[in-house]
Amino acid sequence: MSGPDDIGIPAEPGPRRLDIPRGGPLDGAGEAGGARTAREARAHLRLADCPPRPPGGDEHRPLPEGPVAREELAHLRRVYRPVPGYAAMRERLRHTHLLALCGEPGTGRAWTGLALLADLTEGDDLTEGDGPTEGETEAAGGDVIRLGPGAAPTAQRTERGHGYLLELPADDTDPGPLLDRLRAHFAEREAFAVVLVADGPAADRLLSVRRHAVPYEPPAAAEVLDHQLADLLADKPAELLDLARATAARPDVADALGLDEPRPGEAARLARHLAAHAEGRLSDEGLRERCRAFAPDQARAWFDGAGRPGTLPAALPALRTAALRIALAVFNGSAHSLTAEAAELLTWELAVTLDPQYAPGRQLFAARPGAGLAAARAVCGDGVEDLGDASVPVRAVRFQGRRLASAVLCEAWDGHHNVRGPMARWLRALCDDPRPQVWVRAAVAAGVLCARDYLYGFVELLLPLARADSPVQRMAAATALAEAARDEGVRPAVDGLLRGWALGDDERERETAVLAHGYGLAAGSVRASLEELARLAYEDDGRITSYSVLRLLAGTEPEAVLAGLTHWLHDTRRPRRDLALLTVLRAVTTRTSHLWGLGEVPELEPYAAWPLATALLAARPGSAPQLAELLRAALTWARSAAAAEDALVGWIRRAARDDRQLAVLYGFLPRLAHDGDEPLDVRAATRIREVLEAL
Repeated sequence: MSGPDDIGIPAEPGPRRLDIPRGGPLDGAGEAGGARTAREARAHLRLADCPPRPPGGDEHRPLPEGPVAREELAHLRRVYRPVPGYAAMRERLRHTHLLALCGEPGTGRAWTGLALLADLTEGDDLTEGDGPTEGETEAAGGDVIRLGPGAAPTAQRTERGHGYLLELPADDTDPGPLLDRLRAHFAEREAFAVVLVADGPAADRLLSVRRHAVPYEPPAAAEVLDHQLADLLADKPAELLDLARATAARPDVADALGLDEPRPGEAARLARHLAAHAEGRLSDEGLRERCRAFAPDQARAWFDGAGRPGTLPAALPALRTAALRIALAVFNGSAHSLTAEAAELLTWELAVTLDPQYAPGRQLFAARPGAGLAAARAVCGDGVEDLGDASVPVRAVRFQGRRLASAVLCEAWDGHHNVRGPMARWLRALCDDPRPQVWVRAAVAAGVLCARDYLYGFVELLLPLARADSPVQRMAAATALAEAARDEGVRPAVDGLLRGWALGDDERERETAVLAHGYGLAAGSVRASLEELARLAYEDDGRITSYSVLRLLAGTEPEAVLAGLTHWLHDTRRPRRDLALLTVLRAVTTRTSHLWGLGEVPELEPYAAWPLATALLAARPGSAPQLAELLRAALTWARSAAAAEDALVGWIRRAARDDRQLAVLYGFLPRLAHDGDEPLDVRAATRIREVLEAL
């Protein structure tokens, strides 16, 4: 039967054989292996981990300049514990009068520098015993002076026997001559200086010749935290210290913190929050809120210094480090080779944005391999990448903390407007990579960023991707739209956009709308997406539309999809009937792992290598009656009978190679011979017998 459809286009008259489309909308590219990639991308990038950027500052404030307060030195005596190699550092400083500590900010370099200077200027070892009494400490105060970043000591300001803590300017990439002059200056006046050098080209140069410099290894965060808590709660009842230690180990606190191991400065900050909580001055939610600020504060500190210096080529090392952190945010947990290549591509985009006349090259050999990852709080380890039909081992790289990826991506996007252009161009290029390990990650990141600022993301990310000639980029646009639609405030805009595209004349935009509804997010529900796909069935031959319905069937609400397919089966409008038939036939020919979405469907994971129909029967036995009804219709209707016979023959033959799949089909095939409690009619029985005889 046929009849007018709901938008005034008559159904196609006469019988026409239905052919099962082979492959997905990407012609085989970018589908296999996408399931694991999408799952990991969603796990690492979550909108909930991106709070609005506060207008004020954070806890990364510069330390005060001038003489170090007596109280601070007294506190240092109580809580400081020596880092590895402390004694050798002290002796080296004693003989050379200058020592450069090379390491990442926030790792306790300043405290170690103060401890070294206090040891030499006060003549008392801070790492042994209890130190002098409070009165003795006060009398000794003022012998250690903290200078501002880049401040140069003078003969008038340098006092004999005093110690000075300095920080190397961020734009000094060759500090050797400067440190030579400083060493001579302090040696002449029998004073001492510790210079803090951040990891990067300057530190690499100094450490390569071992001139005045030592690599700084931070103390264990757990030890710092415990000593800080003991000091903060020293005059309180003992049970408060026990409570603070127990609170630090609570899963909800660790989850809110989102860092594998806090750095020493973060551990001291966490100790203050834990002590306030133990004393009743901070609620549970207040503690978690402060913990959730640690990762965004780290990201803010990283990017606040990324713009110095502001010209090339001096800025290239800072740009390369910033690019690596952003690439890690997108590819967190992925293969190191993919992350490193993405970082280099972003470095180029950032550099040509800063100076269009400068063509940056690539550094072939690193002075200290691994230093870049350490600067990004990242580590390498064993990993696996899914290729669809198989998995391969890889050297994976990840942040040391699950909240860092979202914090870095959102801070770069929200806090630094001029970085958006190169980031958008970079993501669009990645979305044209046929490997799902690349384009899926980039598409999910694009969706997260569009939810942060839809107006900008629509013009710079969504529209160029949807109008691209590349099918991979159009699929990426659909993925980004679905990801952005998770945000309730953005979802109506996405839904309206897709409705407009569906009614428009641009074939690429219509295809993107069809693909986006395959995730079941853009319209607000799976049922709403099904209805939109039914309307769009008139616009193509069913290849793209049935693929999107099939993805919904492999998603979180297969019951709703099966109900919709059964309803379409009895619809008078041929495009809807055809859509139901094509979908169920593709379900017996398409591998489950090729139909990944953006939702978690753990019950299908054990059957990822099976055809979707087999996987649904195994994971959700209640789907068997509706699947049987749909397949019976496909076998007995003239338009689909030949295609259905081919599909079922292949389905059964594949199952015959796997005893588990075969057992599932043994339990299902008898249902094809009965329509509820009634035996199957002669025509259907004949078709099933022909299928079995063809095996």
